[in-house]
Amino acid sequence: MAETVKVDIPHKLTRATARARIESGFGRLRQDMLGGMVKFDDVWTDDHLDFTAKVMGQSVTGRLDVLDDNVHVEIDLPGFLAAIANKLRGQIQKEGALLLEKK
Repeated sequence: MAETVKVDIPHKLTRATARARIESGFGRLRQDMLGGMVKFDDVWTDDHLDFTAKVMGQSVTGRLDVLDDNVHVEIDLPGFLAAIANKLRGQIQKEGALLLEKK
């Protein structure tokens, strides 16, 4: 059964700074993704990001909204990958907090 992972990551940055850090993070993610085995597409519209990743014959889609005090992430996992939902949720929370911590 498919599952949607939802995560809210609080931040104390401006929207522009939070978006810039996320954009940079997605750039690194694209470069690091399993040596090109993962096809990754993303499109920004203002402070909203739509993205798709294709791996092992499966498509994962998601949305991300940069808000004033948090970043809201939703990722739709197909049934094959739904078993990793909790692990993914924790990883997004951890990595997102590091990316958005005020420096």
